[in-house]
Amino acid sequence: MRKLVVVMAAASLASAIGGLPFNALPVLLGSLAETFALPAATVGYIGSTCFAGYLVGTLGAPLWMNRLDWRVLTVVGALGTAGAFAASAFVQHAAALYAAWAAIGFFASTMTCLGMRVLSDLPDKVRAFGVRQGTELAVTAIVLFALPPLVIAVWHYQGAALALAGVVLLLGLSAFRVPRHPLVAPPATDGTRQQLPAASLYALGVFFLFLVGNIGLWAFLERLGAQLAVRPAEMGLVFAVLKLLGGTAAFAVAAIGERWGERAPHVLVLAGVGTGLALLATAHGFPGFAAGAWLWEFSFTCGCVFQTAIIARRDPSGRAVVLVPAVFALSSMVGPGLAGKLVTLAGYGPLLLGALLSTLVPIVAYTLRRTAHPASLQHSSAA
Repeated sequence: MRKLVVVMAAASLASAIGGLPFNALPVLLGSLAETFALPAATVGYIGSTCFAGYLVGTLGAPLWMNRLDWRVLTVVGALGTAGAFAASAFVQHAAALYAAWAAIGFFASTMTCLGMRVLSDLPDKVRAFGVRQGTELAVTAIVLFALPPLVIAVWHYQGAALALAGVVLLLGLSAFRVPRHPLVAPPATDGTRQQLPAASLYALGVFFLFLVGNIGLWAFLERLGAQLAVRPAEMGLVFAVLKLLGGTAAFAVAAIGERWGERAPHVLVLAGVGTGLALLATAHGFPGFAAGAWLWEFSFTCGCVFQTAIIARRDPSGRAVVLVPAVFALSSMVGPGLAGKLVTLAGYGPLLLGALLSTLVPIVAYTLRRTAHPASLQHSSAA
């Protein structure tokens, strides 16, 4: 029992490294824009480049994850992530900055996939992934609370990048407790390939569209706050509480379970996101910005959990849900770039509208599909 707890904690700490680039993205991109006087479009492309690297790592991990020594992989992943953060603090050219952020995404995805893979071998998977989520959110909350007022306000982006490199190296000490190889032998396969059900592919596409606009907003949320003259200490508080609310939302959805069906959750998510976006659009300072950001995060996280559950229900074999991290990475690659273009061309209004339209997609998509294929949907829901 004690060994399993140690493995759970070590894998959760390793996985927390992978969550840092996304969870700290608005603060990092905001300080990057301030330090190097970068236009919004460039900032968006840098965020997209990071998640292009993340996508490559996510798609490649299944090919080699079970073949390598996991402790060595943890050391390499932690050193790679920390080194890329540190390198981004000292680059002199735009091409090198893009390369550094692509490397951050690639090595971070390695750590996420490794943590997920280790935890999938534990007997109590709900507890294992709950500990992982709690650990990642706790680390993120501490980092986001301290980074803007204590580091960025004094040492700007260079300080933030080096601070995160230090945090990654500290978390990388978990390598000494990560198992070297799978705890459970992977199941044998007969070598045949089966296509994913059309309903699950449809659900993955809907999830991608839901994410694109909202992740684009997430990438520029700090910039929106800066435009409203939110101070560094207030910004740190907003983002620290925001990630804690995200965790609360996930646990709240878990408690609700299947009782609300499929349509009602999408309507409630749209109402919550829409209200949060309205508060952001009409904010004149810290109170409105904080309230809007917090309500948006809570509702957006609920939407992510509900849609992941739909994807899992559409494919009882469990293959489709494994593609969720890849869809998340792809949308994180596309969203910031599009958001940067919108902000450059027309300001933050269209960015907020884009997030609202993305949130509307699941309601429209599943209403249309239910009308066209009622029998298939009833069958998949029953499964």
